[in-house]
Amino acid sequence: MKLWGGRFSKETASLVDQFNASIGFDQKLYKVDIMGSIAHAKMLGKSQIITLAEAQKIIEGLQSILENIENGQIEFQLAYEDIHMNIEKLLTDKIGDTGKKLHTARSRNDQVAVDIRLYLREEIDCICGLLKNLLISLTDLAASHIETVMPGYTHLQRAQPITFGYHMMAYFQMFKRDYERLQDCYKRVNIMPLGAGALAGTTYGTDRDFLTEELGFSAYCDNSLDAVSDRDFIIEFISDASMVMMHLSRFCEELILWSSAEFQFVEMDDAYSTGSSIMPQKKNPDVAELIRGKTGRIYGNLTNILTIMKALPLAYNKDMQEDKPPLFDTVENLKDCLEIFTAMITTMKIRKDKMKKATREGFMNATDVADYLVKKGLPFRSAHEVVGKMVLYCIQEQKAIEDLTIEEFQSFSPDFTEDIFPVITPEHCISSKVSKGSTAPENVKIMIEKAKRYTSVL
Repeated sequence: MKLWGGRFSKETASLVDQFNASIGFDQKLYKVDIMGSIAHAKMLGKSQIITLAEAQKIIEGLQSILENIENGQIEFQLAYEDIHMNIEKLLTDKIGDTGKKLHTARSRNDQVAVDIRLYLREEIDCICGLLKNLLISLTDLAASHIETVMPGYTHLQRAQPITFGYHMMAYFQMFKRDYERLQDCYKRVNIMPLGAGALAGTTYGTDRDFLTEELGFSAYCDNSLDAVSDRDFIIEFISDASMVMMHLSRFCEELILWSSAEFQFVEMDDAYSTGSSIMPQKKNPDVAELIRGKTGRIYGNLTNILTIMKALPLAYNKDMQEDKPPLFDTVENLKDCLEIFTAMITTMKIRKDKMKKATREGFMNATDVADYLVKKGLPFRSAHEVVGKMVLYCIQEQKAIEDLTIEEFQSFSPDFTEDIFPVITPEHCISSKVSKGSTAPENVKIMIEKAKRYTSVL
């Protein structure tokens, strides 16, 4: 007989049992379910809703069940639908009718809500730890390449010379914001729904302040109807996770391009590459590609949970059982991607020679030539036109700007003198960027120091 079966005169169809059950995926919550139940039992005893002896018997029974689960001695049953009912049945079998008192002043609605919050709270801590490791790795990588010259791009066209360290610190800022978004999300996850009952609260004198403190929440949900009927905190988490994956995907796209023969800026370590089944020469950046691919999977999970919730009337609806697969999948894949990505970038080889050589192509010093003329007194738009004509001439003559003679420079403007030549080296183009936040090595050093201070207190 089902634990809720008193109202029914016949058993559910076996097909319905299979369709209705969630134990196949929500058994992952066994530890937090027992944690929440132990806190609930303590509260029932403290509030004299059950006796202290009964509460202690329940607590000891739950602790024993937890130990048995972790020792692999328990097989969950489809007949009991979900992890919550399975554990309650195990408890009743172990300690008798006293086990039936555990569910006093509680519904599966607030029980599952607290389980998910306990689970997600722990996973956000873990993910933030992985993000911290990535931030530290990016800072270390940047510190080793403060003066490593490379092309900067817009529209995937060579634009201006920058440094590899500066490029890494751009990603540091993105992942820093991701970290902070997850920390902010944690605040809304860390609200305690237990005690809300099915939707309207309970008739028992429960102590929600005790439960909040016992389970380490910052506060309890102010409205019981809201506590059991929304999953916006899951939506927020998967949205934040999607942004982390978007940043990982962008980074991976660059690594995939940079490791190609057309760029040759980086070489992925053999441990993070794969080969071809037919072409012996191939070394493929499959790890980066797979992370890029998994981004779509996480986006799909976000669409999934938004669609599940989009038309649900208050309060709980069975549709909400489907919130867990996209949540669990997002957590597992995000953790895997962060861990392997960090290891991948810390082992890749940076091809400084190839990066610097690429800055000689694409007229990447053209803006600096225009700025030179501006400092000589020419309006910027006029300087822009002059340098545009120079670039056209260089294309026709198959020359780089730095290959021009002083006579060729002066044929475009009499303002050019011999001092133009030091100005158009990649190193000068980089070091002359004096604005705060620019690619100049001194500015990158400041960014790195700020980053180190930031990560040291996380």
